Amino acid sequence: MAKKKITWELYSYGIYSHWERGSKALPQLLDITDQIPVEPDIEFGYIIKIKGAKGKTVEFRIDHPPFLDAQGNEAPAFEGEYFIQSNDYEFFLGDTVWEPYYDKAGDWILTTWLEGKVIACKTLHLFLRQD
Repeated sequence: MAKKKITWELYSYGIYSHWERGSKALPQLLDITDQIPVEPDIEFGYIIKIKGAKGKTVEFRIDHPPFLDAQGNEAPAFEGEYFIQSNDYEFFLGDTVWEPYYDKAGDWILTTWLEGKVIACKTLHLFLRQD
């Protein structure tokens, strides 16, 4: 029997509505852009649609500009994984900003892997508004 082919698509990226991390509902796209203003409660990232990968795991990494964690150490990249629970799966990878805002400006590189292969990589540039 032929092995079912896994397919994926970087469906959208940019600014999204607020997302509850534990919710099954994905955030709504508000603006397709790779230029993200650093503002309170801004949610940014991308959505990937994956088909035929039920039972697999996606791995992700968010590389960000250097900033300090609560202990005063440089925060490492954010890494993790999600288990794909259906053959028609949508995955949101993103973040939001928090105080102090000035150190969140710069390039945020979001990368997702499936079976060791990069299936999405997007650089989003966060910038401080000049008033």
